[in-house]
Amino acid sequence: MRTLSSIALAAMLALAAPAAGPPAISAERLVRIDTVLQQYVDENRIGGAVGYVLQDGKPVYVRAVGWADKEAGTRMAPNTIFRIASQTKAITSVAVLSLMEEGKLSLTDPVSRYIPSFAASKVAVRTGAAVDIVPAKRGITIRDLLTHTAGISYGTDAAVAAMYEAKGLGPAAGYGWFTADKDEPICATMERLGTLPFVSQPGEAWVYGYNTDVLGCVVEKVSAMPLDEFIRTRITGPLGMKDTQFFLPPSQRARLAAVYSSAADGTIQRAPDGPRGQGAYVDGPRRSFAGGAGLLSTAQDYARFLEMIRRGGALDGVRILSPRTVALMTTNQVGTLHSPNGLGYGLGFETTDRFGANGLDSAGAFGWAGAYSSTYRVDPESHLVICFMVQMLPNTTDLGRKFPTLVYQALEP
Repeated sequence: MRTLSSIALAAMLALAAPAAGPPAISAERLVRIDTVLQQYVDENRIGGAVGYVLQDGKPVYVRAVGWADKEAGTRMAPNTIFRIASQTKAITSVAVLSLMEEGKLSLTDPVSRYIPSFAASKVAVRTGAAVDIVPAKRGITIRDLLTHTAGISYGTDAAVAAMYEAKGLGPAAGYGWFTADKDEPICATMERLGTLPFVSQPGEAWVYGYNTDVLGCVVEKVSAMPLDEFIRTRITGPLGMKDTQFFLPPSQRARLAAVYSSAADGTIQRAPDGPRGQGAYVDGPRRSFAGGAGLLSTAQDYARFLEMIRRGGALDGVRILSPRTVALMTTNQVGTLHSPNGLGYGLGFETTDRFGANGLDSAGAFGWAGAYSSTYRVDPESHLVICFMVQMLPNTTDLGRKFPTLVYQALEP
């Protein structure tokens, strides 16, 4: 009885103790970020970039440097719109989990319940120079897709590339993930994907690919509305994210940053039109809402979405997810399948499981990046949301790795 009383008293004291405040940020040390960003612009290694950092929801660093479109003479601005590619995955994952919270789907549901072609999933197994196509050992689940353990790649692997290209996927979709030029709904594309072999058995490996695009189709099937409408009415609209959408109105074309590529000498050149460059986000068919890589956004909009996650699923009186669901999203769910070195993967985010595993991230931080080289971190321990927006494809610079470090070095005890 005395032991139980002691435990109860300790718990009460812990709850009564004031929460640790955020670390201070040195304005003097933040200036280092300005210096580095401007250096990369001056050396012609990037066209331009936007850095956006929140601490406890308040902007502590907002900078736009360089050019949004160098050839057009358009300066980068805090409200410049970027192709966020795989940063879309976190938003689509929230859409799926909101349906889970309503009892409309379960993480253990087989995907074939919503996309029939997945009922006969197959796997390409390489044996020496030969490739055998074998049945999947079990059905792929919603959880497999959220954690990227379904065995589904982007179809550019040598073992399956020709088969994917013949179906308009893999090499026929830019670097594999681009569908903004497809004149068909995403579910038509995903039904076709289900007829192709995957590259690993479900649950046996962490494989990055079309997983979240498949989930986007699941959202459409379960909600009976297009993915863009679901995200607008259930996530971006309630959060006031006015500049986050799949395709840009022609009237806003001037706000969309141009895409640049790293040349052999490390300087930039304008990326070509098409799926390996500027994309089809203004003049495209506007029919394919790709939940894995299709959204456009601004640094401010995306930081607002992340702040909602940091606060446990609610922001400014609007609740999108429950705190328990957010905890599930941001906790490693795959053991060492993603990395044996302290990085995990939750339900839509990469997780930092120990200090030192990902630069200066605190244990418990989470984040990801986009193919056009944008990146983000959420660090609950430091009360931080870190967004870095740039448009480089391909990108040989190290600026995406440097930006979070430059933010962290400005923290003080």
